[in-house]
Amino acid sequence: MYKVISYQIADSIDIKSCKVNFKAKLLYSDADELFYEVSGERCLYIFKYGVVSFLNFEAVDISSFLQFIKPFCKNPFEESLSEEFVVETGDTDKVSYNKIEVKAADKDVLRIIMLNVSQSVALDYYSELTSRLLEETNYHTQILEKKGRLAISGTRLKKFIGKTLLLRNRIAENLYIFDSPDETWEDERLDKLYTELKRNFDLQERFRNVSDGLGIVKDNLELFSDILQYRNSVVLEWIVIILIAIEVLHYLIARY
Repeated sequence: MYKVISYQIADSIDIKSCKVNFKAKLLYSDADELFYEVSGERCLYIFKYGVVSFLNFEAVDISSFLQFIKPFCKNPFEESLSEEFVVETGDTDKVSYNKIEVKAADKDVLRIIMLNVSQSVALDYYSELTSRLLEETNYHTQILEKKGRLAISGTRLKKFIGKTLLLRNRIAENLYIFDSPDETWEDERLDKLYTELKRNFDLQERFRNVSDGLGIVKDNLELFSDILQYRNSVVLEWIVIILIAIEVLHYLIARY
């Protein structure tokens, strides 16, 4: 039996620095991920989007590596999100709720499994961030409904918009995690396993939910921005009217 556990430990990880500083047998690498064989039945998978996945690591070894990689992390978390998955060997390839049974647990199969577990925990993280943005947006929407005005300054709104756009950009940068790995293009068994794992973790539906949530936030922020621009334009109009009135008053006083 094999045990996979993936952690979302930071906003992102410097893959290049990890590759230079961590010494183990590198089975696969590109600009976004590193897949290592640490020993015969222990593998390690590092992703640019802040996830590290362990296969058959003891808790003490996981803790030690997470301390090692911390200097290469951007915005490391105090508490990491995690997800576990069990891999067993058997007579057939079969995916269930929290485990998978495979006929042969070779490195390509294990990599596909670790990749999907890591995608799942990353989606948990993005979903959590999106929920926070939705809560904040709903708070301002409720104030608008009750008081007929926004209780947010232009500066705060700009920061809010920036936070939303940053999250959307980060997800867009990591869309590659939903593309099938190259190995699945030429191996029907791997492709079937990858498809079943994606379905098991409900990755596509969860991603759609995150995208829809961010779309709602974006629509609300555009409305807030229009309201603030209207409010500012009204204020400017009144300022112009007052200045004209003062000028007229000065003219009348000077003349009479």
